[in-house]
Amino acid sequence: MFQAVRSNKTKTTVIVTAIFLFFFAIIYAISFFLLDLGIITAVIALVISFIASFAAFWNSDKIVLRLHKARPATPEQDAKLNNILEGLCIAAGVPKPRLYVMEDPSPNAFATGRNPQNAVICVTTGLLDQLDYYQLEGVVAHELAHIKNYDILLQTVAGIMIGSAIIASNIAVRTMFWSGAGGRRSSNNNSGGAALVFAVIGILFMILAPLAGQLLKMSLSRNREFLADATAAEFTRNPEALASALEVIGGSNLPLRNANNATEGMYIVTPCAELRRGRQKKQGGVLFSTHPPIAARVEALRNLR
Repeated sequence: MFQAVRSNKTKTTVIVTAIFLFFFAIIYAISFFLLDLGIITAVIALVISFIASFAAFWNSDKIVLRLHKARPATPEQDAKLNNILEGLCIAAGVPKPRLYVMEDPSPNAFATGRNPQNAVICVTTGLLDQLDYYQLEGVVAHELAHIKNYDILLQTVAGIMIGSAIIASNIAVRTMFWSGAGGRRSSNNNSGGAALVFAVIGILFMILAPLAGQLLKMSLSRNREFLADATAAEFTRNPEALASALEVIGGSNLPLRNANNATEGMYIVTPCAELRRGRQKKQGGVLFSTHPPIAARVEALRNLR
C-alpha cells in the first residue's frame, strides 16, 4: 500500500509534466501564427502553460465543487455523515476532509483536492437516502482511502488539465486554419508550407487529444479502485458493507445530473447507468471504462481474508 502511494506521487509528477508540455506546444503554435515574435513566442507559451497548470493544481477542488453545485455539509443537517467521517479519520490517521453534499437522487460519491490536508468528500442526497449506516460508512471509507493514497490529486488534476488541453487543441486547429486562410503569417509566401505542416499537426492534436486523454483518465481510475476498496475494508473491518453498497449504487438507473466526462473517473461508480452497462457488456469494455466492473470489485471484496 505504501508502495502504491509513492507510485501515485511519481505518476502525478510525470503526468502533470507531460500535459504541461502539451499545453506549451499548443500555445506556442497559436502564438507563432498570430504574433510571429520569435523567442517571445516561446516565453508567452511557457508563461501561459505554467499559469494554467498551477491553477489546475491549486484550485482543483473549487473547480470540481463548482461544476457539481455542491453545498457544504452541516453538523445539524448531516449529523450521521459527519459522525461516520470523524470515526473513519481516527481509524485512518488522516485529517478530516471537508464534507459536501450534492442535491441529486442518484447514489454516488467522489473525493477531490490536492492533498490530505486540502481534501473534500462529496456525496449525493441519493446516497444518503438509499444506503444504511454501514453501507454509507463503506463508501465514505472508500473516498477517504483515495485521499490517504494520494489518488485524488492525480485524478482531479489530470481530469481538469486533460480537458483544458483538449479545448486548447481545438483552439489551435481553428487558429491554424484561420492563419492559413489569411492570417498574419500567410502573408509570407515562404511560410505556406510551414502553415500546412502546422495545420496537419493541429488536426492530429484535435483528433488524438480527446482519445488519449480519455484513455489516460480511464487507466488512472481503474488502477486505483481496487486499492481504494481494499483500503476501505481495512478502515472499517467490514468489506461486505462496501460490497453491498457498490451493488446498490451500480443497480441504480438514475443518471447523475451534473456528471461530465472530465470528472467521470472521480466517482466511486461510473455515474451514467446506461454508459456503465453498455461498456461492461462489450468484450473490450474494460479498456474504455473509468472503473473496473462492479461485479469484479464486489467479488474481490468478498474474497478478502
